[in-house]
Amino acid sequence: MTTQPSKELETFDNPRPERDYTIRIHTPEFTCICPKTGQPDFATIHLDYIADKKCVELKSFKLYMWSFREQGAFHEDITNQILSDLVDATDPRFMRITAEFNVRGGVYTTVIAEHRQEGWVAPEPVVLP
Repeated sequence: MTTQPSKELETFDNPRPERDYTIRIHTPEFTCICPKTGQPDFATIHLDYIADKKCVELKSFKLYMWSFREQGAFHEDITNQILSDLVDATDPRFMRITAEFNVRGGVYTTVIAEHRQEGWVAPEPVVLP
């Protein structure tokens, strides 16, 4: 296999930096390791962001997500690590990571972490009749 997991996130120039528009990436096959038991944790990761100058390149995002497969981390920590790494790579106007972890021991966990660029104001939603 020529493709390997990687912590390197590649970016490309935002093709429409003058506009606030939402980019949504849905990753239903995220895996990591429970740091207490060593058992696998499975999650769906939702990434929503408004790019400024850079967008994350999808193949590098996929390889980045894959890089957590053997990493032990608590749900709260791994969600915030993903947010920090993506913010460092892209410096977005707004970014939200929602990590929905599958049931373990009868408990589901959802962790939501957000970043807002200083000075950025969210546009008002349009409500149509």
